[in-house]
Amino acid sequence: MPSDARLAGLLDPASTVLLTVECQRGVVGPDSALPELAEEARGSGALANVARLVAAAHHAGVQVLHAVAERRPDGRGAGRNARLFRAAERLPVRQTTGSPAVRIADPIPVSADDLVVRRLHGLSPIAGTEVDALLRNFGCRTLVVTGVSANVAIPNAVFDAVNLGYTAVVPADAIAGVPADYTPALVRHTLALVATVTRTDDVLACWQRPPGTR
Repeated sequence: MPSDARLAGLLDPASTVLLTVECQRGVVGPDSALPELAEEARGSGALANVARLVAAAHHAGVQVLHAVAERRPDGRGAGRNARLFRAAERLPVRQTTGSPAVRIADPIPVSADDLVVRRLHGLSPIAGTEVDALLRNFGCRTLVVTGVSANVAIPNAVFDAVNLGYTAVVPADAIAGVPADYTPALVRHTLALVATVTRTDDVLACWQRPPGTR
């Protein structure tokens, strides 16, 4: 874990953006298309920690981006070049544009200042989306990555952020994947090599300090 001073420096609200990944009703909600993942996200406390981080970000003036994966009703633009995409076509709950499934899931608060970035293709919430341009316009240097899944979208987001020159911070208790023991292994053996790994309480402590203090 990084020192308090180093983490506080990385998480300066003026140059930090909080990204939530696929924290939508059709993925982590009660009527999820992926019930095992939804159960893990909720049962592990990861979703509750994402909500705590978003609330703290709003209070501290940290910009929040919500990355949502969705499909047009006619499927136009969606990829079929991976097993995951083809399986999604057969799921009983579809992440259809405009449907309740693509709304941000409870208990995550959404403010008028938050931005929601929606993608119709690919595996990453960053590559091929508006996220990089938005981050640069916000003056972002540090991207805090939260959400699901640790199996695919979270490592994609971290790798893309690092490749684009951002410092990635991952609160390990605010991400989830399946099976449950996969996430800590991913964090230890992969994400820790490229990102600053921390915990939700440590991030909250940084954002709750008075401006200008370390």
